[in-house]
Amino acid sequence: MPHKKGHTNNPHGRPPGIPNKATSDLRQFVRTILEENKNLFRSDLRKVSPEVRLAIYERLLQYVLPKQQHQLVTIQEQVSVEYIELERLLLAAPDQAVIKISEKVLQLQKLAEDAKIEEKRKEEIDSEPIEEGW
Repeated sequence: MPHKKGHTNNPHGRPPGIPNKATSDLRQFVRTILEENKNLFRSDLRKVSPEVRLAIYERLLQYVLPKQQHQLVTIQEQVSVEYIELERLLLAAPDQAVIKISEKVLQLQKLAEDAKIEEKRKEEIDSEPIEEGW
């Protein structure tokens, strides 16, 4: 019978998240090579054409930036999930905290509305023609 993910029959096995010794040793070996040769690599990088340098740069980026996942969730689905989570949090929160949060949300909405009104007012003033003689 297959094991559940993260469970084995060995209670004294390697804890989750800890790489095995071979992986750890290999990573340390590569790290050492890179550290000891970084000045040489920089020098070599300056000697290649801009196109080759850009290609190398792009290849190296994949090792320092997380890979972007295709967005399978629409914005509306994400908003729905956020509302469900917010409702769960609000149901678990003390009433006094919910009241304070509600007051703060209303205050922020009012500030946003006031800012929009002020921005429209400035746009109207800026678009008015300037009279001669001023």
